Amino acid sequence: MRINHSFFSNLAFKIAEKNIGSTNINPSVGCLVVKNNSVISSGLTSVNGRPHAEFNALKKNIDFTGSEMYLTLEPCTHFGLTPPCTEIIKKKKIKRVFYCFNDPDVRTYKMAKKELGKKNIKLIKINNLKNNFYESYFFNKKKDLPFLDAKIALSKDLFTIHKKSKWITNYRSRIVGHLIRSRYDGIISTSKSINKDNSLLNCRIDGLNQLKPDLFIIDRNLKLKKNLKLLNLSNKRKTFIFTISNNINKINYFKKKGCRIIKLKKLNSKQDFNVILRKIYKLNRRRLIVESGLIFLNILIKYKLINNLFIFKSNKKVKNKGYNNDKIIFLRKNKLNNALKVNLNGDKLFKLRIK
Repeated sequence: MRINHSFFSNLAFKIAEKNIGSTNINPSVGCLVVKNNSVISSGLTSVNGRPHAEFNALKKNIDFTGSEMYLTLEPCTHFGLTPPCTEIIKKKKIKRVFYCFNDPDVRTYKMAKKELGKKNIKLIKINNLKNNFYESYFFNKKKDLPFLDAKIALSKDLFTIHKKSKWITNYRSRIVGHLIRSRYDGIISTSKSINKDNSLLNCRIDGLNQLKPDLFIIDRNLKLKKNLKLLNLSNKRKTFIFTISNNINKINYFKKKGCRIIKLKKLNSKQDFNVILRKIYKLNRRRLIVESGLIFLNILIKYKLINNLFIFKSNKKVKNKGYNNDKIIFLRKNKLNNALKVNLNGDKLFKLRIK
């Protein structure tokens, strides 16, 4: 019987997609167990990173003897807070394990083959078209920094601000924007953007309401308003304010609201922003989405800190009701030609590689 490896590996990636951005320092892994060419169990990395996908798939009361396993990432071989996944794979007598990516973690990298071979379990690496699936995880391991993407909305005539409305794009675009937001464990914004829009910066989609990425606010002089709606969420998610200000009254006020104040010596250069990112990395946040105005976005692009930029483009012009407070530098070398295949009721979504 011919086995369709691509079908099963693609299905494993579909499963892994569910928890992207919700698995703490661990990558989201998808796992399928196949017997007689049929899926008999599946699992993915749990929210907050444990248990791992392999454990979740194999914990069921099923006879797994002689089965084949499909993984998006090489199984771990080291003892951490939980035993290595190779142990349960051996215990359940899996026959062959197919996987798509080597794990860059030095405790596991290319070690599973030897470990599983002790029980005559074959480990086979297969090709898959999901080349960028672990882009952020590989970046984290290489740089010891969080992976940074951004999103922004444009009118058809390339304005980012509407003088008469809070919104540039339509309702469908904003819903998809919430979906993108849900795939990150942290949001970076500025006090200027938040003050202007009184944004909540959470995930307001049925089924994803429980996802509340940590909020990191860049507020050099502590100009954040005291009556913002998002301050009411500080007891439901972690909110951090980076500032150089010594305004004790405001610092104490935001602390009472549940915010954590992180003092910086200065905030003028790329090095200063790297200090912020390293602090966020130590807080175990690995995937960040920037939601701000053009000025701050352009600074991060200039410093080459943004990897990918999601652009929602409206199908309507705003003409004399629109304006920009800075240049749209990300369109100098990038033309918006190839929209992603997503139905936005006339609007379009583009993903630009910035780095």
